[in-house]
Amino acid sequence: MPTIAYFYGIAIRMFFRDHPPPHFLAVYGGQEANVSIETGEVIEGRLPANAARLVKQWTLAHRGELEDNWRRARANTPLVRIAGLDE
Repeated sequence: MPTIAYFYGIAIRMFFRDHPPPHFLAVYGGQEANVSIETGEVIEGRLPANAARLVKQWTLAHRGELEDNWRRARANTPLVRIAGLDE
């Protein structure tokens, strides 16, 4: 599972050929959550409140790039790295 972004200790990963709805995995401090690309909300799992807020902010700022990567992942083609909030 490729890491497509990393910022403030939060790893953003996306599985190839994953199930809908479009989402990604955010990992921080031993906790992880599936996050909706459309809304930036945690749809499964758990993140600390501050990490969840940063992930949502990042998701909304990079939604188009995330949607492009989702299509790539579904097609089993290489994913593109996305800048983090700290870049």
